Amino acid sequence: MELPLVVGVDGSDPSLTAVDWAVDEAARHGLPLRLVYASLWERYEGAVPSGSVDRSSEQVMAEHVVASSAERARKRNADVKVSTDILPEDAVSALLDEGNTASALVIGSRGRGGLKGRLLGSVSLAVAARAHCPVVVVRGDKAGLAGSHERILLGAGGTETGGEAVRFAFREAEARGCVLDAVRAWRSPAFQVSSAAPARGPEQEASALLEEVLREARAGHPDVRLRPATVEGPAHRVLVDRSAAADLVIVGTRHRAGHSGLQLGRTAHALLHHAQCPVAVVPQRT
Repeated sequence: MELPLVVGVDGSDPSLTAVDWAVDEAARHGLPLRLVYASLWERYEGAVPSGSVDRSSEQVMAEHVVASSAERARKRNADVKVSTDILPEDAVSALLDEGNTASALVIGSRGRGGLKGRLLGSVSLAVAARAHCPVVVVRGDKAGLAGSHERILLGAGGTETGGEAVRFAFREAEARGCVLDAVRAWRSPAFQVSSAAPARGPEQEASALLEEVLREARAGHPDVRLRPATVEGPAHRVLVDRSAAADLVIVGTRHRAGHSGLQLGRTAHALLHHAQCPVAVVPQRT
């Protein structure tokens, strides 16, 4: 049985945009869609029967959010199977728990309580940094959200962080029938310790590492139109710039054992705040 695509909903505009994106994504991959709303109101007020006249305003709002989100999803694509749930937990904990039995988590860039001036909400950042499944933060301009570029962008890291991300990117490009741009950034060293010329320069080294990390997934998805490239410059700037011509940018991350805080590298952090299309953060299994 396929694991569902889980969407965190709260009624905000970014949340509704995430629902639309997730419906299309679920249809591409033939996945069921699960819409969840998380709130701690039951802990403080106690659960009351749904027909009671004493239902709290928070409960009424939660029921309205999930019902309207489900209706929106069904109107967008009636063939996608949709389920809903209201969870008596804080949003981060609830979504992290949901991620243990999800194919991926999809969330908006900001929640209902987020400040409009903020580039990324605290819930989105925490979930992307700590989830054990891929997390897609839906953000960007209309072209990227609509998938009109027909291009997936992969920030290719090393084998220690990028294996799962590479496989995710190939599956996504295959499902969409689009081009996969796999990019590895490189930089010249500020100084050279030895006067002897290196066996190969940083660009050649980057090309060799890119080929290594792509080899297995490329063999498993021969029909994907792959365009590997090495680009000089800081990885976070290279990928943010190139996200303007992509429908989804994908990066890998590695969770350190015994570390419960935010575990995002500079590149993933920059993309979550500044990318011009949705961002998928894919954790490397250890």
